[in-house]
Amino acid sequence: MGRAAEMTGTTAGFLRTLGEHGLITPLRSEGGHRRFSRYQLRIAMRARDLVDEGTAVDAACRIIILEDQLEEALRINEQLREGRPAGQSSAADT
Repeated sequence: MGRAAEMTGTTAGFLRTLGEHGLITPLRSEGGHRRFSRYQLRIAMRARDLVDEGTAVDAACRIIILEDQLEEALRINEQLREGRPAGQSSAADT
């Protein structure tokens, strides 16, 4: 947790708060330590940026969730335009 906080320029408490708001859910090691993916670390940094700009933590989490949903919807829309089923990736996606 300390290393993840250091890497993201936040505190362990901030990362825990993001978890409480459902933004990130780290895996747990056998010893009970939180393990964050690179994607989760990027999400935490995005949340930190929003909070640094004056956005409340709960609002920052909601913004990021909505941005993620929009990105997924745009990706699916593009696949459907290309005539591919929504779950099928193209050669450009790989």
